[in-house]
Amino acid sequence: MKRLNYKHLQYFHTVAELASVQAAAEKLNVTPQTISGQLRTLEDELGTPLFQKSGRGLELTDTGRLVLDYSRDIFRLGDELQEVLQLGVSLRPMELRVGIVDALPKSIAHKLLAPVLASAEPMRLICREEQMTALLGELAVHRLDVVLADSPMPAGMNVKCFNHLLGQSSIACFATSSLHNGNQSFPECLNNSPVLLPTDSSSALRTNLLSWFQRRELTVRVAGEFDDSALMKAFGSQGHGYFFAPAVIADEICQRYKVIKIGIIAELKQEFYAIAAERKVTHSAVREMTERAQSGRLWSDITPQPD
Repeated sequence: MKRLNYKHLQYFHTVAELASVQAAAEKLNVTPQTISGQLRTLEDELGTPLFQKSGRGLELTDTGRLVLDYSRDIFRLGDELQEVLQLGVSLRPMELRVGIVDALPKSIAHKLLAPVLASAEPMRLICREEQMTALLGELAVHRLDVVLADSPMPAGMNVKCFNHLLGQSSIACFATSSLHNGNQSFPECLNNSPVLLPTDSSSALRTNLLSWFQRRELTVRVAGEFDDSALMKAFGSQGHGYFFAPAVIADEICQRYKVIKIGIIAELKQEFYAIAAERKVTHSAVREMTERAQSGRLWSDITPQPD
């Protein structure tokens, strides 16, 4: 098999990242015709198209997205090699490659990871946000060290990973003061009101909330569904509906999004997990993170869970 031409790969990588042949040509200081010719050569060598027309622009094919993932790793390793040669092996910071499930509140992820960056040992944090299935695939082939999630790994997945329960928090309800006029107590105020929920595929919280609405005989109007928890809060901050998040970060949510805490659903809990490829955590930073969370040193109002 013919060895891959890395100059061709660099041209492809630059076009894919900038989504433009013209922009890639300007960055690499070559003509657009040179870029286009090198891309065609690379596609001929690989035996498959990497781009397809989309209006006036280009979009990656499925193979193109796969090649882009590998090219990112290749050029990241090249950058690391240069850094090691310049700084020396002893000064190279340790890496922690973290996958963050998009439904997990960003504040929770930050609280879990912040102590790692504050440790005495130099640490480079690399975070990727995606849906759980994609991140678990990366974890299984050791392209990630850990996945932070709001639920355990789904049953039936053909990957060998292990759930480490970090803790859990009650669920709080939030809204703008204009949406919640204060005339009704919680949870009666939710009846016939708009609510914002996670999507089916992004969070276990949705199922628990729907069951709770039914038990309390509340009729709600689902005004929006979101994969991304931060986007849901942004819509909530504009008065589009009541939304729900862990009570442990209630003060931060109220301050950042200019909303008020309407009430606490004590019977509902949101859990936080570190999912690793090993039953016994070996990466020192992941071990420190899990031990700190399980000892209750991260939050005073979170329930720590033994591993």
